[in-house]
Amino acid sequence: MHCQRWFCQTHLDLGEREEMEFDVVIVGAGPAGLSTAIHLKQLAQQNNNELSVCVLEKGAEVGSHILSGNVFNPVSLNKLIPDWKERNAPLNTPVSKDEFWYLSQKSKIKSPYLPKDMRNDGNYIISLGELCQWLSEQAEELEVDILAGFSASEPLFNDNNEVIGVATSDVGLLKDGTPGANFERGTAIKAKQVVLAEGCRGSISEDIINHYNLRDGYEEQTYGIGLKEVWEVPSNEPGLVIHGLGWPVPRDVYAGYFVYHTNDNKIFIGAVIGLDYKNPYLNPYMEFQKFKTHPDIKNMLKDGSCISYGARALNEGGYQSVPKLTFPGGLIVGCSAGFVNVPKVKGTHYAMETGILAAKNIYDELINNNKIESNDIIEIKSYENDIRSSWIMDDLYKVRNVKPSFNKGHLFGLFHSGLSVGLLGGKEPW
Repeated sequence: MHCQRWFCQTHLDLGEREEMEFDVVIVGAGPAGLSTAIHLKQLAQQNNNELSVCVLEKGAEVGSHILSGNVFNPVSLNKLIPDWKERNAPLNTPVSKDEFWYLSQKSKIKSPYLPKDMRNDGNYIISLGELCQWLSEQAEELEVDILAGFSASEPLFNDNNEVIGVATSDVGLLKDGTPGANFERGTAIKAKQVVLAEGCRGSISEDIINHYNLRDGYEEQTYGIGLKEVWEVPSNEPGLVIHGLGWPVPRDVYAGYFVYHTNDNKIFIGAVIGLDYKNPYLNPYMEFQKFKTHPDIKNMLKDGSCISYGARALNEGGYQSVPKLTFPGGLIVGCSAGFVNVPKVKGTHYAMETGILAAKNIYDELINNNKIESNDIIEIKSYENDIRSSWIMDDLYKVRNVKPSFNKGHLFGLFHSGLSVGLLGGKEPW
């Protein structure tokens, strides 16, 4: 069995791993991974078939590693669980007002018009962590095995260079990589299909992309850092969604801000700053703190308190940077592949849709094409075809030039993006 990258290399024989076998193993219990698991089990139950599905989640509980200031489009949730309202999904704050601000240090310019593709009609302000917890409950009702607290550390290959599963992390190793007193060998979890749903820059996803050269013919992914705080305030405007550009970051830095008002006196506030900035002294965290001193923002947070905070990496490559999505023995879904609409700061509905499409194609191949009993490792290329012809790629294509246009500064980026998204609908010939 060939093992790929690991954080601490050692040539010691650590012993054999215990093995577990499933039909499908999914790495990551985010919206993409859970949607894949749920739809696989839905299809199996609808057709009276047996299909074992396991989800590995590195967090101590589902949702504990989820961080997002999220205005959620329920289009894919409507497909996956049509009766989500009756099941009390945590979508409690419908968007009531959309605003876009361009900031100077002391004032703002509020856009008088937002293109249809940039509005949030019918969307909800949510906690993505709470949504994932709820999705995990729906998955467990369908008898999905969710193993929280188990981090997948490496892909497992057979002698034909095909993926046959993943291994969970060894624990109890000393600094030099040798086993300590409490050492426990990780488990080899084998499956007919491995679904990578780790999110942005997932370690196994990156290993697989590099191992099989899945970026050949596509642009390299680019990244931003997202910083978020949750504030509890005496009063707010439930359903208000604000996105903005401008002060305090310099005009040659791609950055944006968000402020979302929930219906329980909370404000989700954050900044996303592209990591391609040239000034090595720029501090994204401090730029975010300066943003909160703007008079309009300061007034919103007055007499409030910050009750949680965090940061995470974000994909910003968009349409050009979505790699090949399948490999022998598995496929990639959600943010692991970079499905993010950068100007709208949205990717959750894409993640869920890729999970639904992945489940459909896996089920068709394993069950309908009678591969469930075969020992052959398969590459489900139909999934790639379905994604490339889906509305996800249509959406990303429309905004493919928004992020690159800001390489020439905020004003040019705003002008070009307004022209592209507002008037041309992404149909410019470049």
